[in-house]
Amino acid sequence: MKTIYLVIPCYNEEAVLPETTKRLIELMTHLQEKGTITADSRIVLVDDGSKDRTWAMIEEYYRTQPQFFEGIHLSRNQGHQNALLAGMMTVRDRCDAIISLDADLQDDVNAIVEMIEKFTEGYDIVYGVRSARKTDSAFKRMTAESFYKLMNMMGAEVVYNHADYRLMSRRALDGLSQFREVNLFLRGIVPMIGYPSTTVYYERAKRFAGESKYPLKKMLAFAMQGITSLSTKPIRMITSLGALIFVVSIAMIIYCLVRYFTGHTVAGWTSTTISVWAIGGLILFALGVIGEYIGKIYLETKQRPKYFVETYLSDRSVQHDDLTER
Repeated sequence: MKTIYLVIPCYNEEAVLPETTKRLIELMTHLQEKGTITADSRIVLVDDGSKDRTWAMIEEYYRTQPQFFEGIHLSRNQGHQNALLAGMMTVRDRCDAIISLDADLQDDVNAIVEMIEKFTEGYDIVYGVRSARKTDSAFKRMTAESFYKLMNMMGAEVVYNHADYRLMSRRALDGLSQFREVNLFLRGIVPMIGYPSTTVYYERAKRFAGESKYPLKKMLAFAMQGITSLSTKPIRMITSLGALIFVVSIAMIIYCLVRYFTGHTVAGWTSTTISVWAIGGLILFALGVIGEYIGKIYLETKQRPKYFVETYLSDRSVQHDDLTER
């Protein structure tokens, strides 16, 4: 039997928590009765500075059912990736493996059974991958698929149609703890660990209640975070584009000189205006991309804490060091 912890980041999730916890309790009870997981296995709810009753509900779950729940309360909102990391790093020494999932019930919790089976077969990382996007709108499907294609095209290695639904063994978590960057993109970092991994497929459901935490604007920002955190390919593309434009400019100089010496010079207001705007736009775009990287360097050199755990609710003994930022 294995001790498995489920780590679930929560931000303003009071609408979904009652149904989520109900389904997870049923699943944990079933797995314990089958002898698949130990009685020390837990559901860890990480409150990422919610503004609603999320933390109060987590406290109530822990108070009434400590055999199932633990709670982690961050000092302020740190974002999904940091909240997920906080949960995993806080409890990684207390279990054999951790399964991370979202609180919105879109990830099929029944896939957890197969994940644990793969773990017992010797895999350190098991990715939950969506087999289809039938419940998504056409626009959502297009933007999501474009997100993964863009990430891979830009050199950020990610598992296609995989979000943050995965199992990680304690050994894999120890490997993850060695990544010290402030700009977190776990979907790209986890594959870098390199331990034996596999995938399980599941049907993605509609969100049970509440609003999506990843609208288009946030998805674009997330893609930029992943690309600039994991790859230097955009800068290399700018270098290549600059070289191409330099070659074109040489050709244009030769063309202009030929036209001048053959007496065919004509005032070219349109071509001049277009050239000025095109080059100006390219320069500003290039500066913006380079600025993204400089901003990342700026934040990384500061080495600021990624999170602070304000409260950790657990019926098992815990060292003070477990409550500090990693």
